[in-house]
Amino acid sequence: MFLRRYVRRKSGKPHTYWALAESYRTVKGSRQRIVAYLGELDAAEQDGWTRLGSHLDGDAQSRRPQRTLFDPPHYAAPRNDEPLQVKLSSIQLERTRDFGDVWLAWGLWRMLELDDVLGRLIEAGREEVSWATVAAILVIARFCEPSSELHIADTWYRRTALEELLGVAPERVHTDRLYKGLDQLLPHKEALETHLRRRLGELFDLKCDLLLYDVTSTYFEGDMEGCPLAKRGYSRDSRGDRPQVCIGLVVTEDGFPLGYEVFSGNTHDSTTVQTIIESMEKKHGSLNRVWVMDRGMVSEDNLKFLRQRGGQYIVGTPKAKLREFEQYLTEKDWTTAQAGVEVKLVPGPDGDETFLLARSADRRAKELAMHEKFTARVEEGLKKMQAAAESGRLKDEAAAGERLGRLKQQNWRASHAFDVTVKKLAAPRGKQHLEISWRRNAKFGDWSQLADGCYLLRSNLKDVDAATLWKRYIQLTEAEWAFRITKDELAIRPIWHQTEDRVKAHILVCFLAYVLWKTLAGWMKNAGLGDAPRTVLEEMARLKSGDVTLTARSPRDGQNRRIALRCVTEPDEGQAVLLDRLGLTLPRRLRRLDKVIQM
Repeated sequence: MFLRRYVRRKSGKPHTYWALAESYRTVKGSRQRIVAYLGELDAAEQDGWTRLGSHLDGDAQSRRPQRTLFDPPHYAAPRNDEPLQVKLSSIQLERTRDFGDVWLAWGLWRMLELDDVLGRLIEAGREEVSWATVAAILVIARFCEPSSELHIADTWYRRTALEELLGVAPERVHTDRLYKGLDQLLPHKEALETHLRRRLGELFDLKCDLLLYDVTSTYFEGDMEGCPLAKRGYSRDSRGDRPQVCIGLVVTEDGFPLGYEVFSGNTHDSTTVQTIIESMEKKHGSLNRVWVMDRGMVSEDNLKFLRQRGGQYIVGTPKAKLREFEQYLTEKDWTTAQAGVEVKLVPGPDGDETFLLARSADRRAKELAMHEKFTARVEEGLKKMQAAAESGRLKDEAAAGERLGRLKQQNWRASHAFDVTVKKLAAPRGKQHLEISWRRNAKFGDWSQLADGCYLLRSNLKDVDAATLWKRYIQLTEAEWAFRITKDELAIRPIWHQTEDRVKAHILVCFLAYVLWKTLAGWMKNAGLGDAPRTVLEEMARLKSGDVTLTARSPRDGQNRRIALRCVTEPDEGQAVLLDRLGLTLPRRLRRLDKVIQM
């Protein structure tokens, strides 16, 4: 669910409010509908921070964010508050900076206690800026405006208010320091994952008995001679021309990340399973774990490995395995799991596993349309081959076989839709040397009508009904959404780093930025704001800080002063509602600077 801003005029006055919307499927395509309208916080409602704090030890109200959680360090007030005579014509606004998004990200970073844990993990040396602070800059930049380290140093940091929040001057943020920060951060990957599992559990009461695992890939720009992991392989980004790495990510059923591993770019998905299971068990234990994986992970060795460790699983199976259960597809004993989806349990051949047949009306319509599309393409291609043979342009039987093979490869979904015969004529018929004929394969059509929209799952769970088993498996989409966010919102691709450690550090920064993203999503969900942070982040990014400068004279000593008040813009009506829902109070002033001048 996501937020949508509305502005309505009532009695000549504009009113801003938010609506919580969701997308849903219909036979005519995707549609959107309003779930709820969000105005100001009702007196009977709890704000997002209070509801978030209810998961923590102690009274929830006492866990409201202190001033130092989201605000910059406290600066000493001027020595006195004497009245001043202000020259109105001297008032100016100077030094505007991006404030709201980095303020929110810094607060999320501290809410997760990453500043404290990195301060303990990274041993302090003689550096001018602590490596924990450099790590915060890298992750906040990835969260707010994904870009290169060069862009952070040259452009982004200088136009944000992080100088006020972190106390680090822009000239101290340069590429050498940022690259070195990557090197300092990487060795603490496992400790960070363990810490975040604990902290996210405190904030959101994580349920870790169901673990979702999936693999994606991200590609490189450059030769990558210094990174042995960079290999060509199956690309999820449709960039098979570039070297890549594979990333295996484990998330909870609500999409909160628990950990990840990086594999070489030519690694098959199934060969990553045992590594990731051992890694997660080492960090988080092995009791009461149910692993959910798609069919690309399935191999008999992997399932045997899980069973030997006492593990449980729900996995997809290859489409071809459906034929072993053909007799069950025609029976009527299906149970409705949700609108448009029917399921049934089928006993396994050895009694140790349960198989689940599922069929989806939407998926059936899609697959039938795809088969019709590819069948028409194959038929059109066969007609062209026939015309080429009759005109004498296609004479060689081997060349015809190669052309037929390419046609089937390009339209593999309908490769068995026709029985094709290529025969060399005993005597040419004018220019024709080959005869090409075909007929529809009736068995292909019958199987397509029966199996389209159906898929098969297998599990060693006992005493679980069909609908529950299917719903647990379908939560695998949370892992797929995690990859989509890291690629589209956090720009994990392409990777420009050229050494293995820098590549791994880049992925770690993206992982930490995704943790911030999910923390904000969970906080929003507690506040009744949906779970899509993009709108909130964009609204916060519109809040700026700036210096209101003016010339004033003290009546007491007659001295003229140039005063700069470093302030934050007032939120508009819609932004005020979001802040209210989250339980946040925006700071009004960051600091005051006085300078005596001679006039």
